[in-house]
Amino acid sequence: MNFALFMFVLLVITGAIGLIDYFWLKARRAPKAPEPWWVEYPKSFFPVILVVFLLRSFVVEPFKIPSGSMIPTLLVGDFILVNKYTYGLRLPIINVKIMNINQPQRGEVMVFRYPENPSLDYIKRVVGVPGDKVVYRDKRLWINGTEVKTLPDGEYDYVESGLNFVEAERLTENLGGHMHAILIQPGVPPIQLGGVRQFPFRQNCVYNEEGFSCTVPSEHYFMLGDNRDSSSDSRYWGFVPQQNIIGKAFMIWWNFDNLKRVGKTIR
Repeated sequence: MNFALFMFVLLVITGAIGLIDYFWLKARRAPKAPEPWWVEYPKSFFPVILVVFLLRSFVVEPFKIPSGSMIPTLLVGDFILVNKYTYGLRLPIINVKIMNINQPQRGEVMVFRYPENPSLDYIKRVVGVPGDKVVYRDKRLWINGTEVKTLPDGEYDYVESGLNFVEAERLTENLGGHMHAILIQPGVPPIQLGGVRQFPFRQNCVYNEEGFSCTVPSEHYFMLGDNRDSSSDSRYWGFVPQQNIIGKAFMIWWNFDNLKRVGKTIR
C-alpha cells in the first residue's frame, strides 16, 4: 500500500469536511447545537494527519529492515529513520524533486524505490556515483582505478531465513570516508552470473566469473549490500535512477529483539 497516497486521501477528506462545515453546515445548525460525529471527528483528526503527512513527506520517514542484505550494519527487524530532505525536497506521491540540497555520496546508506518494481523500497550502500567506474574482482572493490581498502575484523556468524547457519568473514571498509563493516562468505563466488538481468545501460557493464566492471551513467547510482554475498543489488538489476531516491538512512530507532540497537547511528 502506498502510505503517502493513503495519508493524502485522508487529508483531503478530513479537510474537505472541515471546509464544508465552516462555509455551509455550521450556519444551518441550531445555536449551540453540537457538531455531528461525522463532522467532529474529521475536524479533530485533520491537524494530526497534516503534521504526520508533512513530516513523512519532507523531514523523516520510518522503515523496517526486512532482509539480511545489509548485515552487519543493519539487522532483520531493525526499524530505521530516513532523512527525506538531505538529497533534495521532493513532492510526495509523485516523487518529483523541487529543490536540490545534497547529492548522494559514496559510502552513504540510501533508501530508494526498486528500479524493477517502484512499489518496493530497497536499502543499500552507495558505491558508485554518476561517472564512476566500479570494478569488483575476486571480492575486492575498485572505484576509478583505486582499490577500496579493507581490514580484517574477525568472524561473523548468523542464522538466515530457513534456519541456515552462515559463517562469514567480517571486514572494515573505508568507502568515501565512511568506515563500516562488510561480510564476505568464503567459497561463494563474487557474482552469480545466472542472476544478472537485462536492465537500462546494461551495455555499461562487463561480467565474468571473477566479477564485473560497470560505468555509472549520468543521474544514476550503483548500490551494493554490506552482506556482499547475500545481497540482490546493482550488480544484478542495474543502476538506481535519481528519481527513485527516497532518502538517507541515519538512525535505528527500534528493534524488538535487541534494545541495545535503539539509537544507534547508521554509518
